[in-house]
Amino acid sequence: MPTTVIEAQMRTPGGKNVNRRLRKSGIIPAVIYGPKKQPMAISVDPLIIQGILHSETGHNTIFTLDVDGSKQNNAMVKDYQLDPVQGDLIHVDFIQIAMDRRLELSVNIELVGEPEGVKIEGGIMDFVTRSIEVECLPSDIPESIKVDVSPLKINDYIRVKNIEMDSKVKILSDPDVVVVTIIPPVKEEEPAVEEEAAAETEEPEVIKKGKAAEEGEEEEKES
Repeated sequence: MPTTVIEAQMRTPGGKNVNRRLRKSGIIPAVIYGPKKQPMAISVDPLIIQGILHSETGHNTIFTLDVDGSKQNNAMVKDYQLDPVQGDLIHVDFIQIAMDRRLELSVNIELVGEPEGVKIEGGIMDFVTRSIEVECLPSDIPESIKVDVSPLKINDYIRVKNIEMDSKVKILSDPDVVVVTIIPPVKEEEPAVEEEAAAETEEPEVIKKGKAAEEGEEEEKES
């Protein structure tokens, strides 16, 4: 069950000026959605929401939303908006969560270990897919999906279908999508020694013509 409680206040929806004044007071506008319920306009402390977004569970964190000290809902961050210049959090959408209803959500992949193909063979690890879609109950949401890459050699790869998951979590992403692969090291092209040597010994055409002209002038003087 959620242990974090976020306090929120009901607000009257307004335009840009109203929201701007709200932000200047240290809080930001937000909305909470729920199944078969009208969206509710609320306001929250942006610092608390930022703390949740930067936690280990990130946007998949489930918490209790306490609105005006009375209405409590289990919720998650559905979406959020940042100021394009300052990068500050300026709006949040919450979604109400039923603890007995399965969710579809994105979970980050965490690579574990150092691949043999990198450590011994000098290859390069290409982390292709960094998150996958899963379905599970809110209480079974994993913080991350750990994938062991230690045995991977050059040209080896792991696809979504190779990921082992708890039976409580169903993977929804395409099973053939590549998660990580080890590619061969980049070889530096060696300079063509023979071509360089030939270029050094070969006289430029202009120089040849110049020498021929000089030799012709000398012959005329001698005659």
